[in-house]
Amino acid sequence: MVELGQVQLGSVSVRPILTGLWQMADQERDGKPYDLDAAAEALVGYARDGFDSFDMADHYGSAEIVAGMAYRALVEAGAPAPTILTKWCPPPGPMDPATVRRGVEERLERLGLDCVDVLQFHWWRYASPEYLDALEQMMRLREEGLIREIGLTNFDTGHLRLILRQGIEIVSNQVCFSLLDRRAAHEMSALCEETGVRLLAFGTLCGGFLSGRWVGQPEPADIPDWSGMKYKRVIDVAGGWVPYQRLMAVLDRIARKHDVSVSNVASRWVLDHAAVAGTIVGARLGEREHRADNIRVLGLAFDQDDRAAIAEALEALAMVPGDCGDEYRKPPFLTASGDLSHHLDTLPPVHAVHPVPARPDRTRSDSGSPWEAAAGFSRGVRVGNRILVSGTTATDPHGNCVCPGDPEGQALYTLDKIIATVVSLGGKPEDIVRTRIYMKDPERWEGVGKVHAHVFGDVLPANTLIGISSLVGPYEIEIEAEAEVDQ
Repeated sequence: MVELGQVQLGSVSVRPILTGLWQMADQERDGKPYDLDAAAEALVGYARDGFDSFDMADHYGSAEIVAGMAYRALVEAGAPAPTILTKWCPPPGPMDPATVRRGVEERLERLGLDCVDVLQFHWWRYASPEYLDALEQMMRLREEGLIREIGLTNFDTGHLRLILRQGIEIVSNQVCFSLLDRRAAHEMSALCEETGVRLLAFGTLCGGFLSGRWVGQPEPADIPDWSGMKYKRVIDVAGGWVPYQRLMAVLDRIARKHDVSVSNVASRWVLDHAAVAGTIVGARLGEREHRADNIRVLGLAFDQDDRAAIAEALEALAMVPGDCGDEYRKPPFLTASGDLSHHLDTLPPVHAVHPVPARPDRTRSDSGSPWEAAAGFSRGVRVGNRILVSGTTATDPHGNCVCPGDPEGQALYTLDKIIATVVSLGGKPEDIVRTRIYMKDPERWEGVGKVHAHVFGDVLPANTLIGISSLVGPYEIEIEAEAEVDQ
Protein backbone atom coordinates (compact mmCIF):
# COMPACT_ATOMS: atom_id res chain seq x y z
CA MET A 1 0.00 0.00 0.00
CA VAL A 2 1.20 3.50 -0.83
CA GLU A 3 1.92 5.46 2.33
CA LEU A 4 0.45 8.95 2.20
CA GLY A 5 1.40 9.90 5.74
CA GLN A 6 -1.07 11.07 8.37
CA VAL A 7 -2.13 14.24 10.14
CA GLN A 8 -4.05 14.54 13.39
CA LEU A 9 -7.52 15.87 14.00
CA GLY A 10 -7.46 15.56 17.75
CA SER A 11 -7.33 11.81 18.44
CA VAL A 12 -8.18 10.89 14.83
CA SER A 13 -5.55 10.32 12.14
CA VAL A 14 -6.44 11.31 8.58
CA ARG A 15 -4.61 11.36 5.29
CA PRO A 16 -3.54 14.72 3.83
CA ILE A 17 -5.53 13.71 0.74
CA LEU A 18 -9.04 12.62 1.68
CA THR A 19 -11.53 10.91 -0.61
CA GLY A 20 -14.70 12.98 -0.95
CA LEU A 21 -17.98 11.32 -1.86
CA TRP A 22 -20.13 14.36 -2.67
CA GLN A 23 -20.28 13.33 -6.33
CA MET A 24 -22.54 10.43 -5.36
CA ALA A 25 -25.42 12.88 -4.95
CA ASP A 26 -24.98 13.83 -8.60
CA GLN A 27 -24.45 10.24 -9.75
CA GLU A 28 -27.79 9.27 -8.20
CA ARG A 29 -29.61 12.42 -9.28
CA ASP A 30 -33.19 12.03 -10.53
CA GLY A 31 -33.22 8.34 -9.69
CA LYS A 32 -30.41 7.34 -12.02
CA PRO A 33 -29.50 3.64 -11.58
CA TYR A 34 -26.44 3.18 -9.42
CA ASP A 35 -24.73 -0.04 -8.36
CA LEU A 36 -23.91 0.31 -4.65
CA ASP A 37 -21.90 -2.91 -4.57
CA ALA A 38 -19.70 -1.73 -7.44
CA ALA A 39 -19.30 1.66 -5.75
CA ALA A 40 -18.20 0.02 -2.48
CA GLU A 41 -15.73 -2.17 -4.39
CA ALA A 42 -14.29 0.93 -6.06
CA LEU A 43 -13.96 2.62 -2.67
CA VAL A 44 -12.10 -0.42 -1.33
CA GLY A 45 -9.64 0.13 -4.17
CA TYR A 46 -9.06 3.70 -2.99
CA ALA A 47 -8.33 2.44 0.52
CA ARG A 48 -5.90 -0.25 -0.66
CA ASP A 49 -3.94 2.47 -2.47
CA GLY A 50 -3.70 4.47 0.75
CA PHE A 51 -6.64 6.83 0.21
CA ASP A 52 -8.48 5.47 3.23
CA SER A 53 -9.92 8.66 4.75
CA PHE A 54 -13.50 8.92 3.47
CA ASP A 55 -15.49 12.17 3.72
CA MET A 56 -19.25 12.26 3.16
CA ALA A 57 -22.51 13.77 4.45
CA ASP A 58 -26.07 12.84 5.30
CA HIS A 59 -27.29 14.38 2.02
CA TYR A 60 -24.72 12.88 -0.38
CA GLY A 61 -27.09 10.25 -1.69
CA SER A 62 -26.01 6.75 -0.60
CA ALA A 63 -22.48 7.83 0.37
CA GLU A 64 -22.76 6.76 4.02
CA ILE A 65 -24.15 3.37 3.04
CA VAL A 66 -21.41 2.74 0.48
CA ALA A 67 -18.68 3.90 2.89
CA GLY A 68 -19.99 1.49 5.53
CA MET A 69 -19.97 -1.36 3.01
CA ALA A 70 -16.36 -0.57 2.07
CA TYR A 71 -15.39 -0.30 5.76
CA ARG A 72 -16.72 -3.76 6.55
CA ALA A 73 -15.15 -5.31 3.44
CA LEU A 74 -11.74 -3.95 4.39
CA VAL A 75 -11.94 -5.03 8.03
CA GLU A 76 -13.18 -8.51 7.11
CA ALA A 77 -10.21 -8.84 4.72
CA GLY A 78 -7.79 -7.93 7.51
CA ALA A 79 -6.96 -4.49 6.08
CA PRO A 80 -6.70 -1.40 8.29
CA ALA A 81 -10.05 0.25 9.03
CA PRO A 82 -10.59 3.42 6.99
CA THR A 83 -11.19 6.74 8.74
CA ILE A 84 -14.81 7.90 8.45
CA LEU A 85 -15.78 11.56 8.41
CA THR A 86 -19.41 12.41 7.81
CA LYS A 87 -21.64 15.44 8.26
CA TRP A 88 -24.92 16.09 9.98
CA CYS A 89 -26.83 19.00 8.42
CA PRO A 90 -30.16 19.25 10.30
CA PRO A 91 -32.78 21.90 9.53
CA PRO A 92 -32.77 24.77 12.05
CA GLY A 93 -35.02 24.18 15.00
CA PRO A 94 -34.93 22.94 18.60
CA MET A 95 -31.83 20.82 19.28
CA ASP A 96 -32.94 18.94 22.39
CA PRO A 97 -30.98 15.83 23.49
CA ALA A 98 -33.38 13.43 21.76
CA THR A 99 -33.18 15.29 18.43
CA VAL A 100 -29.39 15.37 18.45
CA ARG A 101 -29.09 11.73 19.49
CA ARG A 102 -31.47 10.72 16.70
CA GLY A 103 -29.41 12.64 14.13
CA VAL A 104 -26.15 11.04 15.28
CA GLU A 105 -27.61 7.53 15.53
CA GLU A 106 -28.99 7.81 12.01
CA ARG A 107 -25.46 8.44 10.75
CA LEU A 108 -24.24 5.35 12.61
CA GLU A 109 -27.12 3.22 11.31
CA ARG A 110 -26.46 4.19 7.69
CA LEU A 111 -22.74 3.54 8.14
CA GLY A 112 -23.30 0.34 10.09
CA LEU A 113 -20.85 1.49 12.78
CA ASP A 114 -20.89 1.97 16.54
CA CYS A 115 -18.78 5.16 16.44
CA VAL A 116 -17.96 7.74 13.77
CA ASP A 117 -14.41 9.09 13.73
CA VAL A 118 -15.27 12.74 12.98
CA LEU A 119 -18.84 14.04 12.89
CA GLN A 120 -18.91 17.41 11.17
CA PHE A 121 -21.80 19.75 11.96
CA HIS A 122 -23.38 22.18 9.50
CA TRP A 123 -25.97 24.83 10.37
CA TRP A 124 -28.03 26.61 7.75
CA ARG A 125 -28.96 29.81 9.62
CA TYR A 126 -26.91 31.59 12.30
CA ALA A 127 -30.00 33.57 13.32
CA SER A 128 -31.34 30.30 14.76
CA PRO A 129 -29.28 30.00 17.97
CA GLU A 130 -29.85 26.29 18.61
CA TYR A 131 -26.56 25.32 16.95
CA LEU A 132 -24.87 25.82 20.33
CA ASP A 133 -27.33 23.37 21.91
CA ALA A 134 -26.58 20.84 19.16
CA LEU A 135 -22.83 21.09 19.64
CA GLU A 136 -23.09 20.81 23.42
CA GLN A 137 -25.19 17.66 23.03
CA MET A 138 -22.66 16.27 20.54
CA MET A 139 -19.96 16.72 23.19
CA ARG A 140 -22.04 14.57 25.54
CA LEU A 141 -22.44 11.91 22.85
CA ARG A 142 -18.70 12.03 22.35
CA GLU A 143 -18.32 11.17 26.03
CA GLU A 144 -20.64 8.19 25.46
CA GLY A 145 -18.42 6.95 22.65
CA LEU A 146 -20.72 7.56 19.66
CA ILE A 147 -18.36 10.21 18.25
CA ARG A 148 -14.58 10.38 18.49
CA GLU A 149 -14.15 14.02 17.47
CA ILE A 150 -16.40 16.94 16.49
CA GLY A 151 -15.80 19.05 13.41
CA LEU A 152 -17.66 21.85 11.66
CA THR A 153 -18.40 22.46 8.04
CA ASN A 154 -18.75 25.87 6.40
CA PHE A 155 -18.71 27.95 9.57
CA ASP A 156 -17.33 31.46 9.21
CA THR A 157 -14.53 32.88 11.32
CA GLY A 158 -16.70 34.80 13.79
CA HIS A 159 -18.99 31.89 14.59
CA LEU A 160 -16.08 29.45 14.87
CA ARG A 161 -14.50 31.82 17.39
CA LEU A 162 -17.80 32.14 19.28
CA ILE A 163 -18.19 28.35 19.47
CA LEU A 164 -14.65 27.88 20.78
CA ARG A 165 -15.11 30.60 23.40
CA GLN A 166 -18.23 28.77 24.58
CA GLY A 167 -15.93 25.92 25.54
CA ILE A 168 -17.01 23.58 22.73
CA GLU A 169 -14.12 21.42 21.54
CA ILE A 170 -13.74 21.47 17.76
CA VAL A 171 -10.95 19.75 15.83
CA SER A 172 -11.69 20.87 12.27
CA ASN A 173 -13.67 23.15 9.98
CA GLN A 174 -14.31 22.01 6.43
CA VAL A 175 -14.37 24.95 4.02
CA CYS A 176 -13.96 25.76 0.36
CA PHE A 177 -10.32 26.67 -0.28
CA SER A 178 -8.52 26.93 -3.61
CA LEU A 179 -6.42 29.20 -5.77
CA LEU A 180 -9.69 30.73 -6.99
CA ASP A 181 -11.43 30.90 -3.60
CA ARG A 182 -8.94 32.17 -1.04
CA ARG A 183 -11.30 33.32 1.72
CA ALA A 184 -9.89 30.75 4.16
CA ALA A 185 -6.31 32.00 3.73
CA HIS A 186 -6.70 35.06 5.94
CA GLU A 187 -8.69 35.52 9.18
CA MET A 188 -9.89 31.93 9.19
CA SER A 189 -6.36 30.54 8.91
CA ALA A 190 -5.11 32.94 11.57
CA LEU A 191 -7.80 31.81 14.03
CA CYS A 192 -7.11 28.14 13.29
CA GLU A 193 -3.37 28.53 13.82
CA GLU A 194 -4.07 30.33 17.10
CA THR A 195 -6.52 27.71 18.42
CA GLY A 196 -5.27 24.46 16.88
CA VAL A 197 -8.39 23.87 14.78
CA ARG A 198 -7.42 22.36 11.42
CA LEU A 199 -8.94 23.15 8.04
CA LEU A 200 -10.17 20.46 5.68
CA ALA A 201 -10.22 22.01 2.24
CA PHE A 202 -12.79 21.05 -0.36
CA GLY A 203 -13.21 22.55 -3.81
CA THR A 204 -9.42 22.57 -4.12
CA LEU A 205 -9.68 21.59 -7.79
CA CYS A 206 -12.85 23.66 -8.35
CA GLY A 207 -14.86 20.79 -9.72
CA GLY A 208 -12.07 19.92 -12.16
CA PHE A 209 -11.57 23.46 -13.46
CA LEU A 210 -8.10 23.49 -11.86
CA SER A 211 -6.89 20.55 -13.94
CA GLY A 212 -4.93 20.20 -17.14
CA ARG A 213 -7.95 19.50 -19.32
CA TRP A 214 -9.05 23.14 -19.00
CA VAL A 215 -5.71 24.74 -19.92
CA GLY A 216 -6.25 26.96 -22.97
CA GLN A 217 -9.86 25.89 -23.42
CA PRO A 218 -12.75 28.18 -24.42
CA GLU A 219 -15.40 29.11 -21.89
CA PRO A 220 -18.08 26.39 -21.72
CA ALA A 221 -21.62 27.27 -22.74
CA ASP A 222 -23.26 24.47 -20.78
CA ILE A 223 -22.22 22.56 -17.64
CA PRO A 224 -24.24 19.43 -16.85
CA ASP A 225 -23.16 18.62 -13.27
CA TRP A 226 -23.86 20.51 -10.04
CA SER A 227 -20.23 20.61 -8.98
CA GLY A 228 -19.17 22.18 -12.27
CA MET A 229 -21.98 24.74 -12.10
CA LYS A 230 -20.95 25.75 -8.61
CA TYR A 231 -17.28 26.29 -9.41
CA LYS A 232 -17.95 28.04 -12.71
CA ARG A 233 -19.68 30.66 -10.55
CA VAL A 234 -16.49 30.95 -8.50
CA ILE A 235 -14.52 31.63 -11.69
CA ASP A 236 -17.01 34.30 -12.70
CA VAL A 237 -16.87 36.00 -9.29
CA ALA A 238 -13.06 35.88 -9.28
CA GLY A 239 -12.88 37.87 -12.52
CA GLY A 240 -13.98 35.60 -15.34
CA TRP A 241 -12.49 33.31 -17.92
CA VAL A 242 -9.58 35.47 -19.12
CA PRO A 243 -7.70 35.94 -15.79
CA TYR A 244 -8.58 32.34 -14.90
CA GLN A 245 -6.87 31.14 -18.09
CA ARG A 246 -3.83 33.28 -17.30
CA LEU A 247 -3.57 31.50 -13.96
CA MET A 248 -3.98 28.16 -15.72
CA ALA A 249 -1.08 28.96 -18.03
CA VAL A 250 1.15 29.64 -15.01
CA LEU A 251 0.05 26.42 -13.30
CA ASP A 252 0.68 24.47 -16.49
CA ARG A 253 4.20 25.90 -16.78
CA ILE A 254 5.01 24.97 -13.15
CA ALA A 255 3.51 21.50 -13.63
CA ARG A 256 5.69 20.83 -16.67
CA LYS A 257 8.75 22.10 -14.82
CA HIS A 258 8.23 19.59 -11.98
CA ASP A 259 6.79 16.81 -14.16
CA VAL A 260 3.49 16.79 -12.28
CA SER A 261 -0.10 17.69 -13.17
CA VAL A 262 -1.86 21.03 -12.95
CA SER A 263 -4.11 19.47 -10.31
CA ASN A 264 -1.02 18.59 -8.26
CA VAL A 265 0.11 22.22 -8.35
CA ALA A 266 -3.34 23.47 -7.29
CA SER A 267 -3.53 20.99 -4.40
CA ARG A 268 0.02 21.67 -3.22
CA TRP A 269 -0.70 25.41 -3.01
CA VAL A 270 -3.54 24.74 -0.55
CA LEU A 271 -1.65 22.11 1.45
CA ASP A 272 1.22 24.55 1.96
CA HIS A 273 -1.00 26.66 4.26
CA ALA A 274 -0.16 25.86 7.88
CA ALA A 275 -3.79 25.67 9.03
CA VAL A 276 -4.71 23.06 6.42
CA ALA A 277 -4.70 19.43 7.53
CA GLY A 278 -5.80 17.99 4.21
CA THR A 279 -7.53 18.47 0.90
CA ILE A 280 -10.63 16.54 -0.07
CA VAL A 281 -10.57 15.25 -3.64
CA GLY A 282 -13.93 14.19 -5.06
CA ALA A 283 -14.36 10.71 -6.46
CA ARG A 284 -16.90 9.59 -9.05
CA LEU A 285 -16.93 5.96 -7.98
CA GLY A 286 -17.16 3.53 -10.85
CA GLU A 287 -16.60 6.21 -13.49
CA ARG A 288 -13.09 7.61 -13.24
CA GLU A 289 -10.28 7.91 -10.72
CA HIS A 290 -7.00 9.82 -10.46
CA ARG A 291 -5.29 8.12 -7.53
CA ALA A 292 -1.95 7.62 -9.24
CA ASP A 293 -1.83 11.30 -10.10
CA ASN A 294 -3.16 12.61 -6.78
CA ILE A 295 -0.44 11.00 -4.70
CA ARG A 296 2.24 12.88 -6.64
CA VAL A 297 1.22 16.10 -4.91
CA LEU A 298 2.94 14.89 -1.73
CA GLY A 299 6.35 14.88 -3.43
CA LEU A 300 5.95 18.34 -4.95
CA ALA A 301 7.77 21.31 -3.43
CA PHE A 302 7.58 24.83 -4.84
CA ASP A 303 10.67 26.97 -5.21
CA GLN A 304 10.75 30.74 -4.84
CA ASP A 305 10.13 31.32 -8.56
CA ASP A 306 7.05 29.07 -8.49
CA ARG A 307 5.54 30.91 -5.56
CA ALA A 308 6.27 34.30 -7.10
CA ALA A 309 4.68 33.32 -10.44
CA ILE A 310 1.53 32.05 -8.72
CA ALA A 311 1.30 35.17 -6.56
CA GLU A 312 1.58 37.41 -9.63
CA ALA A 313 -1.17 35.50 -11.44
CA LEU A 314 -3.44 35.72 -8.40
CA GLU A 315 -3.11 39.52 -8.32
CA ALA A 316 -5.22 39.67 -11.48
CA LEU A 317 -8.02 37.65 -9.82
CA ALA A 318 -10.58 39.19 -7.50
CA MET A 319 -11.12 37.80 -4.02
CA VAL A 320 -14.37 35.94 -3.55
CA PRO A 321 -16.25 38.29 -1.22
CA GLY A 322 -17.35 37.41 2.27
CA ASP A 323 -16.23 34.71 4.68
CA CYS A 324 -16.13 30.94 4.54
CA GLY A 325 -19.54 29.33 4.17
CA ASP A 326 -21.41 32.46 3.12
CA GLU A 327 -22.54 30.73 -0.07
CA TYR A 328 -24.45 28.18 2.02
CA ARG A 329 -26.53 30.83 3.80
CA LYS A 330 -27.26 33.27 0.99
CA PRO A 331 -29.12 32.25 -2.17
CA PRO A 332 -28.48 30.59 -4.51
CA PHE A 333 -27.46 27.67 -2.31
CA LEU A 334 -25.72 25.73 -5.07
CA THR A 335 -24.18 22.76 -3.28
CA ALA A 336 -23.00 19.27 -4.18
CA SER A 337 -26.64 18.20 -3.88
CA GLY A 338 -27.94 20.93 -6.16
CA ASP A 339 -29.56 24.29 -5.53
CA LEU A 340 -30.93 24.21 -1.99
CA SER A 341 -32.51 27.68 -2.11
CA HIS A 342 -35.82 26.09 -1.13
CA HIS A 343 -34.46 26.03 2.41
CA LEU A 344 -35.30 29.73 2.63
CA ASP A 345 -38.93 29.10 1.79
CA THR A 346 -39.39 26.16 4.14
CA LEU A 347 -37.67 27.50 7.25
CA PRO A 348 -40.10 28.84 9.85
CA PRO A 349 -39.54 32.22 11.56
CA VAL A 350 -36.90 32.04 14.28
CA HIS A 351 -39.06 34.04 16.70
CA ALA A 352 -42.77 33.72 17.39
CA VAL A 353 -44.88 36.50 15.81
CA HIS A 354 -48.09 37.77 17.44
CA PRO A 355 -50.68 40.48 16.86
CA VAL A 356 -50.93 43.39 19.28
CA PRO A 357 -54.57 43.27 20.52
CA ALA A 358 -54.72 46.95 21.39
CA ARG A 359 -53.25 48.00 18.03
CA PRO A 360 -54.30 45.77 15.09
CA ASP A 361 -51.97 47.73 12.80
CA ARG A 362 -48.95 46.30 14.67
CA THR A 363 -47.27 42.91 14.97
CA ARG A 364 -44.64 41.90 17.47
CA SER A 365 -42.11 39.10 18.01
CA ASP A 366 -40.61 37.44 21.08
CA SER A 367 -37.26 35.68 21.32
CA GLY A 368 -38.18 33.76 24.47
CA SER A 369 -35.76 35.72 26.64
CA PRO A 370 -36.81 35.84 30.31
CA TRP A 371 -36.34 39.62 30.22
CA GLU A 372 -39.28 40.05 27.83
CA ALA A 373 -41.89 38.51 30.12
CA ALA A 374 -40.40 40.03 33.27
CA ALA A 375 -40.36 43.60 31.95
CA GLY A 376 -43.36 43.46 29.61
CA PHE A 377 -41.86 44.27 26.22
CA SER A 378 -41.46 42.72 22.78
CA ARG A 379 -38.17 41.79 21.15
CA GLY A 380 -39.39 43.57 18.05
CA VAL A 381 -42.42 45.54 16.88
CA ARG A 382 -43.50 46.20 13.30
CA VAL A 383 -45.61 49.24 12.46
CA GLY A 384 -46.28 49.52 8.73
CA ASN A 385 -42.93 49.15 7.02
CA ARG A 386 -40.95 50.08 10.14
CA ILE A 387 -39.43 47.48 12.50
CA LEU A 388 -38.05 48.47 15.91
CA VAL A 389 -35.85 45.98 17.80
CA SER A 390 -35.45 46.36 21.56
CA GLY A 391 -32.10 46.50 23.31
CA THR A 392 -30.79 42.96 22.86
CA THR A 393 -28.13 41.02 24.72
CA ALA A 394 -26.34 37.70 24.13
CA THR A 395 -28.91 35.68 26.08
CA ASP A 396 -29.53 32.17 24.77
CA PRO A 397 -33.01 30.56 24.69
CA HIS A 398 -32.37 29.07 28.14
CA GLY A 399 -31.61 32.44 29.75
CA ASN A 400 -27.83 31.98 29.86
CA CYS A 401 -25.23 34.58 28.88
CA VAL A 402 -23.28 33.57 25.78
CA CYS A 403 -19.52 34.30 25.76
CA PRO A 404 -19.22 35.84 29.25
CA GLY A 405 -16.59 38.60 29.34
CA ASP A 406 -16.21 38.61 25.54
CA PRO A 407 -17.79 41.68 23.88
CA GLU A 408 -16.83 40.48 20.40
CA GLY A 409 -18.59 37.12 20.75
CA GLN A 410 -21.57 38.75 22.46
CA ALA A 411 -21.87 41.30 19.64
CA LEU A 412 -22.04 38.56 16.99
CA TYR A 413 -24.61 36.51 18.89
CA THR A 414 -26.67 39.65 19.59
CA LEU A 415 -26.67 40.78 15.96
CA ASP A 416 -27.78 37.29 14.93
CA LYS A 417 -30.76 37.70 17.32
CA ILE A 418 -31.54 41.13 15.90
CA ILE A 419 -31.50 39.79 12.34
CA ALA A 420 -33.74 36.90 13.44
CA THR A 421 -36.22 39.46 14.82
CA VAL A 422 -36.25 41.54 11.65
CA VAL A 423 -36.65 38.47 9.42
CA SER A 424 -39.40 37.04 11.63
CA LEU A 425 -41.33 40.30 11.18
CA GLY A 426 -41.04 40.16 7.41
CA GLY A 427 -37.87 42.16 6.83
CA LYS A 428 -34.38 41.30 5.62
CA PRO A 429 -30.94 42.08 7.06
CA GLU A 430 -30.41 44.71 4.37
CA ASP A 431 -33.53 46.56 5.62
CA ILE A 432 -31.72 47.55 8.84
CA VAL A 433 -31.05 51.31 8.76
CA ARG A 434 -29.80 52.05 12.29
CA THR A 435 -27.97 50.26 15.10
CA ARG A 436 -27.06 51.53 18.57
CA ILE A 437 -24.40 49.75 20.59
CA TYR A 438 -24.02 50.16 24.37
CA MET A 439 -20.70 48.95 25.80
CA LYS A 440 -19.48 48.66 29.38
CA ASP A 441 -15.89 49.06 28.20
CA PRO A 442 -15.76 51.26 25.08
CA GLU A 443 -11.98 50.81 24.96
CA ARG A 444 -12.72 47.36 23.51
CA TRP A 445 -14.70 48.84 20.63
CA GLU A 446 -12.40 47.61 17.85
CA GLY A 447 -13.37 43.93 17.99
CA VAL A 448 -17.05 44.88 18.21
CA GLY A 449 -16.59 47.21 15.26
CA LYS A 450 -15.11 44.37 13.20
CA VAL A 451 -18.12 42.19 13.98
CA HIS A 452 -20.51 45.01 12.99
CA ALA A 453 -18.55 45.53 9.76
CA HIS A 454 -18.69 41.82 8.94
CA VAL A 455 -22.45 41.65 9.44
CA PHE A 456 -23.35 45.01 7.88
CA GLY A 457 -20.42 45.77 5.59
CA ASP A 458 -22.72 45.83 2.55
CA VAL A 459 -25.73 47.39 4.30
CA LEU A 460 -23.89 50.21 6.14
CA PRO A 461 -26.66 51.36 8.51
CA ALA A 462 -26.36 54.49 10.63
CA ASN A 463 -24.64 53.54 13.88
CA THR A 464 -23.93 54.94 17.32
CA LEU A 465 -21.63 53.38 19.93
CA ILE A 466 -22.14 54.52 23.52
CA GLY A 467 -19.97 53.82 26.55
CA ILE A 468 -22.11 53.02 29.60
CA SER A 469 -21.11 52.37 33.20
CA SER A 470 -23.13 49.16 33.65
CA LEU A 471 -25.70 46.87 32.07
CA VAL A 472 -28.31 44.65 33.72
CA GLY A 473 -26.91 41.13 33.97
CA PRO A 474 -23.45 39.74 33.12
CA TYR A 475 -23.26 41.43 29.74
CA GLU A 476 -20.54 43.45 28.06
CA ILE A 477 -22.76 44.82 25.33
CA GLU A 478 -26.37 45.61 24.38
CA ILE A 479 -27.58 46.52 20.87
CA GLU A 480 -30.84 47.91 19.48
CA ALA A 481 -31.81 48.38 15.84
CA GLU A 482 -34.34 49.84 13.43
CA ALA A 483 -35.32 48.63 9.97
CA GLU A 484 -37.33 50.04 7.09
CA VAL A 485 -38.92 47.34 4.92
CA ASP A 486 -39.06 48.12 1.20
CA GLN A 487 -42.74 47.87 0.30
